[in-house]
Amino acid sequence: MATSDKSIVVGVDGSEDSVRAAVWAVAEADLRSAPLRLVIVNDDPARADYAEKAVQKAAAKCRAQAPHVDVDTEIVPGHPVEQLLRHSAKAQLVVLGARGHGGFTDALLGGVSSAVATHGACPVVVVRKGVPTTVGPVVVGVDGSECSLAALRFAFEEAAGRGAELVAMQVWHEEGLLAVPLTPDDRERVQREIERSLTELMASLRAEFLKVRTREVAQHGHPVAALTDAGRDAQLLVVGHRGRGGFDGLFLGSVAAGALHHAPCPIAVIRGTKT
Repeated sequence: MATSDKSIVVGVDGSEDSVRAAVWAVAEADLRSAPLRLVIVNDDPARADYAEKAVQKAAAKCRAQAPHVDVDTEIVPGHPVEQLLRHSAKAQLVVLGARGHGGFTDALLGGVSSAVATHGACPVVVVRKGVPTTVGPVVVGVDGSECSLAALRFAFEEAAGRGAELVAMQVWHEEGLLAVPLTPDDRERVQREIERSLTELMASLRAEFLKVRTREVAQHGHPVAALTDAGRDAQLLVVGHRGRGGFDGLFLGSVAAGALHHAPCPIAVIRGTKT
């Protein structure tokens, strides 16, 4: 896994989800030989003492888990989304909990996590409720778009650093509510074409990451459901910010948004080279 002087940034707020994200992030920082920065945004002077205690509690857990990782803390005023987006411009990775304080249910993604995943300048990982596993494959969804190609490279790097298998999934279905179902012959033809395309997408990166064990899965179905199901046994799920036919970053693509809401494991959202 490539190393960088840039920090891994974690947004914390004292919630258990944010502490869980920080613990995941320090393990990632260890893999990348990267510094870790814990950021808490506080615009209420009356909560200054709480903010200090919250960020130091998270830092103490991180230092206990990985004593040799450089962990620093920062308390900044302002709006959480704006500040985390500002930090993302100088970070190699931003890590967030799925929900912070003030959330309604675990079924809905926190507004801060969703907004930063949508607009962040670097890859964003959201760590959902539950203990993240360190076994199982890295799973990545691909569709040939620029974002999914960037996601595929990120996934190869993660699999290489973790010594994990990489599972690349291309899930296809007839587009549109009024799409005419394919005949069995046509479905078989499309399936073969998807398999061929996936193999071609994987070829150059497989040659670059020779030690990474890979598996290709091309299947008919709904991408969100298939990726979510694959994520049950994964240590990380990787998706592109937007697939084919996007809106230039104004919104998350439907697959990325759906996976963020339902993935049972940590999920990384990756932008293409153009932001």
